[in-house]
Amino acid sequence: MKKALSMLLAVMMAASVFTACGGGTTSTGSTSTAASGASGSTASAEGDYAGQTLKVAAIETAYGSEMWQKVVDGFEAKTGATVELTTDKNLEDVIDPQMKAGNFYDVVHLATGREKALPETMLKENALTDLSDVLDMKVLGEDVTVGEKIIPGFTGNLTTNPYNDDRVYMMPMFYSPCGLFYNKANFTEGGGELTLPTTWDEFFALADQTDIPLFSYPTAGYLDAFIYAMIPEVGGQDFFNNALRYDEATWASEEMGQMFDVLGKLAANTEKSTPSNGNSDNFTKNQQLILDNKALFMPNGNWVIGEMADAPRADGFEWGFMALPAMEQGGDRYSYTFFEQCWVPAGSQNQELAKVFISYLYSDEAAAIFAESGAVQPIVGMTDKLSDDNKVYYSVYDNGAKAAIGTFATTKPVEGMDFKQVFCFTMDSVVNGNKTAEQWHTDMQDTCKTMAAAME
Repeated sequence: MKKALSMLLAVMMAASVFTACGGGTTSTGSTSTAASGASGSTASAEGDYAGQTLKVAAIETAYGSEMWQKVVDGFEAKTGATVELTTDKNLEDVIDPQMKAGNFYDVVHLATGREKALPETMLKENALTDLSDVLDMKVLGEDVTVGEKIIPGFTGNLTTNPYNDDRVYMMPMFYSPCGLFYNKANFTEGGGELTLPTTWDEFFALADQTDIPLFSYPTAGYLDAFIYAMIPEVGGQDFFNNALRYDEATWASEEMGQMFDVLGKLAANTEKSTPSNGNSDNFTKNQQLILDNKALFMPNGNWVIGEMADAPRADGFEWGFMALPAMEQGGDRYSYTFFEQCWVPAGSQNQELAKVFISYLYSDEAAAIFAESGAVQPIVGMTDKLSDDNKVYYSVYDNGAKAAIGTFATTKPVEGMDFKQVFCFTMDSVVNGNKTAEQWHTDMQDTCKTMAAAME
């Protein structure tokens, strides 16, 4: 499995993550299959579900759909149930019309943060099932609960608990640290002349030591994970939680002003072609800047390695990865952790079996199947099973960085509001000189005030 993981680092996180961190995948096509290999078989001791049918839908990413078929086969063998599996690269286009027509799926694997925002819309409409009791369920085929297997911090955040209470509506799935990527060959660790910065002051001091622009980003949407990591750096964990609840005082604070000062300096040190190429058609041109030594640092997730696997690169190029620099010497450094989610529509007709299926997703058996395709579950002890290449990224938290986990709180629909446009894409305007970082800060305060009024 380690060999397979090393090879499949190239496809980490793929399509749903691209959009969640703002990327623009242009892949098309779909796969829809019905898995019924165990139909009619005798259910095992884990539960008699023979004769029951479960409808499962999963986003097809660069991990492929085969892993889901294998997991479905394993679940059918254990339960005697029949699973109808649907996978598609544009899953929303398949399942949304079905659910609007009253044909609900029982389990859906589709992350928040995608352009069509289907999970977010369903949360705003209170259309998802409370999955809190799944944490206390025994993992199918194992003598341990789901909650005991999940790494602490991956539940109880505003992604899994979107209504800011103790109820879990979205279960954490495949995860990946997001941080700054660079070419090791430019820095002393790779034989270069530059010293890897540990603070933002050291970061900006690099501008006096090299002619290479300090910063680029694939699209401004990738700055969501980046800014999520900056917020606790300036104010700590409680500050971070308050910011994700649109707290007016937090967004107007001196600490938040410090963060926007850093963002303004980053804009001034961003390679100037970045905004024009920061779209779904050309974002890889911005990623190519790192490989060509035309920009030093880029926020991203480790799927970028596979995405650029066949791209040309400067002599001696080697991927490097680090958490964000600290605000001051000795300060905390953060790396945002993106994770995908699965959920159960409130209209599901088989919620009991849906929860059993979700429990199976955290089994050692299912986790090994997922890992063979490069999809890593937030399961205790999972990193010990990874290849050395993967450990470079997944061990970022073992090297002193803290994890920022969570997303903005769910609100009622706000007509005409494109929150991510303000939160992330204003950076394009700051880089182009059409806005200042101070104006961006003011815009965010106004936007958060509106969103706070629409919180559930």
